[in-house]
Amino acid sequence: GDYLVTIEEKSRATFLRAYVNWRCMSAGSSRVCVRMVGHKMEESYSETLKEQMSIVEMPLSDPPLCISCCPVNGDLLVGCKNKLVMFRLKYLVINHNLTVLDFERSLILHIDNLIPADVAFCAGHIAITTELDVLILKLELVQQSADRSEQCAQSVSTLEKPVDGGPSTHTSQPELDEFIICQKPVELLGEESKLCEIPVTLESTELSTEGTKRFQVQYLLFRRFTPDQSPFGFCEETKLHSVQLLPMYRTGSSVTAHEETENERELLSLFCFFSLPHVGYLYSLGKLVELISTYQYSEKSEQAVLTPQFLHVITSENLQCFTVRCSAAAARDEDPYIDTTVKACPPVALDVCTLRMQLFIGPRAICHFKNHIILLTQADTEDITERRKPTRKMLFRKADSIKSRTNSESEPGWNLYIINTVSTIQLYREMVDYSRTYENVKTESCIHLLSEAHLLVRAAIMDPSFLKSDEKEELLRAFRESCAFLGDCYSRFDTKDYHLALPYYRMSGLSMTEVLKRLVSEGDEAQTYERGFIFYLTHSLNEDLNEELSKESANKVLQIFCLADPVQLPHILCSPCMTKVCPLTAVKFLQKVEKMMPSVVLTLTKAFMALKMGDLTMYAHEMDSYKETVLACGFIGQPKLLRQRKEGIVIPTEFAVHLKEMQPGLLVAAAVALHENSKMELEEADTFFKILCSNSENTVPQLLVDFWEALLVVCSQEEILQELLLRVTFQYVWRISKQRLPETKPLKTTEDLVNSCNHFGLIFPWVTSIMSAGSPSDKDCCEDISKLQSLLCSQSINITSALPVLEPLAEAGHVGLAIRVLCSTRLGKYEEAIEQLLERCPDAAVLYAQHELKGDNRAVWWNKLLPELCKRARLTGNDHPVLISSLKEETLSVVAMELELRDFLSLLPEDGTAAFFLPHLLHCSRRKLLT
Repeated sequence: GDYLVTIEEKSRATFLRAYVNWRCMSAGSSRVCVRMVGHKMEESYSETLKEQMSIVEMPLSDPPLCISCCPVNGDLLVGCKNKLVMFRLKYLVINHNLTVLDFERSLILHIDNLIPADVAFCAGHIAITTELDVLILKLELVQQSADRSEQCAQSVSTLEKPVDGGPSTHTSQPELDEFIICQKPVELLGEESKLCEIPVTLESTELSTEGTKRFQVQYLLFRRFTPDQSPFGFCEETKLHSVQLLPMYRTGSSVTAHEETENERELLSLFCFFSLPHVGYLYSLGKLVELISTYQYSEKSEQAVLTPQFLHVITSENLQCFTVRCSAAAARDEDPYIDTTVKACPPVALDVCTLRMQLFIGPRAICHFKNHIILLTQADTEDITERRKPTRKMLFRKADSIKSRTNSESEPGWNLYIINTVSTIQLYREMVDYSRTYENVKTESCIHLLSEAHLLVRAAIMDPSFLKSDEKEELLRAFRESCAFLGDCYSRFDTKDYHLALPYYRMSGLSMTEVLKRLVSEGDEAQTYERGFIFYLTHSLNEDLNEELSKESANKVLQIFCLADPVQLPHILCSPCMTKVCPLTAVKFLQKVEKMMPSVVLTLTKAFMALKMGDLTMYAHEMDSYKETVLACGFIGQPKLLRQRKEGIVIPTEFAVHLKEMQPGLLVAAAVALHENSKMELEEADTFFKILCSNSENTVPQLLVDFWEALLVVCSQEEILQELLLRVTFQYVWRISKQRLPETKPLKTTEDLVNSCNHFGLIFPWVTSIMSAGSPSDKDCCEDISKLQSLLCSQSINITSALPVLEPLAEAGHVGLAIRVLCSTRLGKYEEAIEQLLERCPDAAVLYAQHELKGDNRAVWWNKLLPELCKRARLTGNDHPVLISSLKEETLSVVAMELELRDFLSLLPEDGTAAFFLPHLLHCSRRKLLT
């Protein structure tokens, strides 16, 4: 749009020119400026440049053969013999009022023995065609280098031997009168296309002083055709034409709330099209290079043009329009959720359709702009005369037409047509109406037509200008409607892709009630239901939707599943959507199913329905059918019997409420089973029990603590285990420090936990000794205290992590003392523990030493305990008989047994009474003599 580039011939010379600021000519100004590429603009010209068109001359060493402009950034590629020249588009700011377009020759691709017939250029991708070869390359920018002395040219490695073992594609062939030598047809995709034996050498010609941009070439596709690749037999005029690269952009990426900038468009997918006279080929150039469509024309084509929605082809007499699959491929590049239960899109490999065929006399050239087709025709009077003679047409037309054209002295008349294409909405409506002719016969043709209509609308929505389109809302409505139609097809028809009913209905925005109205006939008891409809209903009901079906609709759903898939009935009844279902009707249906296939889930569902009816007798009968452990595991099959979600919030069911009151043990066991089978997360269980017990966010109900304790018995994941240990520790500490009793009786005592869970250990004798000397107030929370001590007496809890949690009990009398000493012991601080005991509860000091000071810690007896006992006994005298007896009966006996006589003597205090220590000295001496 900013420039027009031409190849012009004058006096047997060929010129390459760009016309810039051409809008001035159409506005009436006749001023023209001619300048060379890179010519420096003088300040004196700045004002006149605004109002005049500029012709930019682009000198080349070889005559230009073909040109292509990149639709993404406006760069220009020129094809010459054995090379391609790239011109970079530049915007030169002359002053704040004037910006001028210019070009800089930035790169030359030298390609030996290749004369390009046509080129296409887009976003660094280059497609080159000769008469029968196609080569697609990608220019990749590598690291910039500031060293200008580096070699600018880069050669791409090529094959050492030809693909087919024959001569190279581009070696000159011997000119023989009788024979035409054709090479074998080849298709090489991706990495394999390097084997094409076409060497490419890059030469950088950019003059910018910044770091040199270095490119490397990646081969994407090579394809060679032969003249006999035509369904109409051998044809000397078999040549490639209409090579094109089509970009598709990320939906709406170029549009902001108030403005649109072309350069902000984000390229999503790229496609390449090229054509033989009777066949066209469309390739996707993504992570994989693949052929996505082949187009067979009804007659020989002259030229073709590809758009995101259509392929327009001209023949000698027709303008034909075909569907394309670009939007289907681009949609998959853009959205990872395509082809899941969330979203769907018709397949890329869908058969192409001819949409329209319009007669024209002598079409010669075609191009496309937005919703316009521009068609150039040449009315050849000789051809028209020949068309009226059908008997001679096949025999003489070719020779006559050649003769008439070569001998004609004057050019026949040319005509230019601008054809408005039918709007997307109108064409969509026509295709939907046409699809209804197939609706009753339930064929794939109906799905195909509706898929075409869907892709038509999808392509329009993916256009960057969509968000500013006047038809935006209408297109979105058509998109949702097409999804609904496709959902209907996959629900009603017996197709292998029946599962697509679910994503299409989701994309349509229809509620389940609306879908039921579309598909279920009122009063038709004999109606049958296909797999697609059942698949949609099953998934919709098993997910946490915020839609409640009416009583009539819910009962109808029951009837549908009883006929089509009775096994699903228990699961369907647990859906939040089925809240209003009649429980009596549900029980009748469940009893029918139970006769065929009984199960625990079915029994639990019947018990659930009995609760809804208020029939406790029936409830008790159902719950007595299985043991409690089996019932707990039964909830794994259908967790929604206990909890459901509404708007993302966990809601306990009536069943859970009843179990909480009557069988809390079963409820906790079921919750543990759900967690261990990944049906309920730890945080979800917290919310569930808090809501169930009507507790605030800050308080923890006893039932949740029961759940944590039960989970500790079976949990094997270390991360979750430590989290649980900290949670129960915090709860025990909180209750002990606040003197709070649990609101319900705990399901397990300390003894139960010690016997069933290795994370709770036997309470040490010295801990019991400390607690026996405690105050009566400690007896209020004795169960929580004993559980906490049992937990700390095991080796499971990470004591470092637990220290901040235990902090509130630091000063809590004998409970706090026991906790502190336990922590010091777990941390290996035995001397600190002994000091605390001697200070606060000397009765337990020797018990502690006997239990803890073993093996490597034995030395603490004489290094710490003996000196401390002697020191404290000396200070208190006979007023502290516990210290004297601990020293005399236990400590000295152990030290005398363990130490040598000399070492033992050195430990004894100098001011001690000899008679007190003499028995132990004699014992130590005799032990020495015996040994």
